[in-house]
Amino acid sequence: MGRVTFDVAVSVDGISSRPDQTAEHPFGEGVDLHAWMFETADENAEELAAILSAGAYVMGRNMFGPDRGEPDLGWSGWWGPEPPYHAPVFVLSHHEREPLVMEGGTTFTFVTDGIESALRQAREAAGEKDVSIAGGAATVNQFLAAGLVDEIRLHVVPQVLGHGDRVFDGVPPQHLEIVSVRAASRVTHLVYRPVGRLG
Repeated sequence: MGRVTFDVAVSVDGISSRPDQTAEHPFGEGVDLHAWMFETADENAEELAAILSAGAYVMGRNMFGPDRGEPDLGWSGWWGPEPPYHAPVFVLSHHEREPLVMEGGTTFTFVTDGIESALRQAREAAGEKDVSIAGGAATVNQFLAAGLVDEIRLHVVPQVLGHGDRVFDGVPPQHLEIVSVRAASRVTHLVYRPVGRLG
């Protein structure tokens, strides 16, 4: 069985997105934490390969799209007809929806009965490969608080956003072991392993 990991790009103050998310601004207006993935991809090839090596993914509904309440059944994600995952993606939601099959091997399955169910389904789909918690912050924090994450991968961008959805909010104090640190020109990659609760 593979590990449960997550990759999330954050500002120096730990913010991964803002609540003013729209179809035009997936992470909130003025938030650009992912330029390193596209503008300096060669420099960050190892980290990008690690993100896309998982056998299955879990994400929150706000990571899948900007709609709230009843889902927009015409919406198929931010990524166009061929999302980058090329693997099963389990989307946490309060609303049932039929699985959405995309080009390139990605199928979005909507899970309405919580993180444990989504993780179980993702593990079954991934086989021996890792399961990646793809975000956003609220979803990552639920998995961290439940002690279900084996490896934390933060990609820290030199910006201070001041307010928004913060990674580690509501997560109990815990010890983290440093696995690796690598600074690139536009991002610092930090990898940790949770090793136990504090107190």
